[in-house]
Amino acid sequence: MGAYILRRLLLVIPTLLGIMIINFALVQFVPGGPIEQIIATLEGEGDAFAGFAGGGGEASMGNSGNDEYAGARGLPPEFIAELEKEFGFDKPPVERFLDMLWNYMRFDFGESYFRSISVIDLVLEKMPVSISLGLWSTLIAYMVSIPLGIRKAVSDGSSFDTWTSAAIIVAYAIPGFLFAILLLVLFAGGSYLQIFPLRGLTSDNWEDLSLLGKVADYFWHIALPVIASTISAFATLTLLTKNSFLDEIKKQYVITARAKGLAEKQVLYGHVFRNAMLIVIAGFPAVFIGVFFSGSLIIETIFSLDGLGRLGFEAAVARDYPVIFGTLFIFGIIGLVVGILSDLMYVLVDPRIDFERREG
Repeated sequence: MGAYILRRLLLVIPTLLGIMIINFALVQFVPGGPIEQIIATLEGEGDAFAGFAGGGGEASMGNSGNDEYAGARGLPPEFIAELEKEFGFDKPPVERFLDMLWNYMRFDFGESYFRSISVIDLVLEKMPVSISLGLWSTLIAYMVSIPLGIRKAVSDGSSFDTWTSAAIIVAYAIPGFLFAILLLVLFAGGSYLQIFPLRGLTSDNWEDLSLLGKVADYFWHIALPVIASTISAFATLTLLTKNSFLDEIKKQYVITARAKGLAEKQVLYGHVFRNAMLIVIAGFPAVFIGVFFSGSLIIETIFSLDGLGRLGFEAAVARDYPVIFGTLFIFGIIGLVVGILSDLMYVLVDPRIDFERREG
């Protein structure tokens, strides 16, 4: 197993390098770089993309020269050159890319172009919201879906199985943002009840609350966003659990265990559970990281939560390249490492799995 893990860790380097090269290359062809953003602001346009609607702008991250920037005709060439030097755009793209990788290898992710804060500090600032949504959404989905899937497998074909399947499929079909708006209208001061707050992760007086009051205030604010982001997560996990149990229940060792006179609970939780839960439990790290880092932009916007979803969107719109590439690098490493952890979870849940023997 050690050799397998070492090989997987070594594959992280070329995989991450490929991700960075592809994204950096694509950015070179995207119009409206950070200099265009500044020029548009100085010219009073407020939007660097206004000039592209008529096909007049051709600036991108790799552009240089004051005549290449739409709207820059009224600005001194020296000012444009100074901007290029400040942002590092006076260098060729290859040199900028190599400098960026060298800085990332030293864990120097730079500073946001427009926020005057380091990328690491910016990510840490937004992380509580994403942790809250990702952690609680994943835990609630597992806590509901696993028992429900087991119950559906045991009572396969019954009326309970039928109506619960219909319910989770309907929930899966409801768009998260539409359900979030419905929750706001019904429970957050819309046309009906005003039980939950409209925005934010905590109240304005959070610092003045007691420890118990802070915990209650936190869950009070996070309740609706978590419900909205979890509503569609039950279907896949529940049906996966049910099908896994059905496959295991039909196997010979279960028939033998029942023939020995074991109680149904002993058969289900003593023999079937570990084998049936292999896929479900082993996939927990990947599921959590997926929910955590995907950061639902729409959910965060509806509930006025400042998380990683909004951070990524705002960085892309503003062409804040240090934030875009810094977060891409950090999350890329985490995602690749989580893939390795998922394999380790498979071995932990079922020691019979041997990746080295399968590769051989």
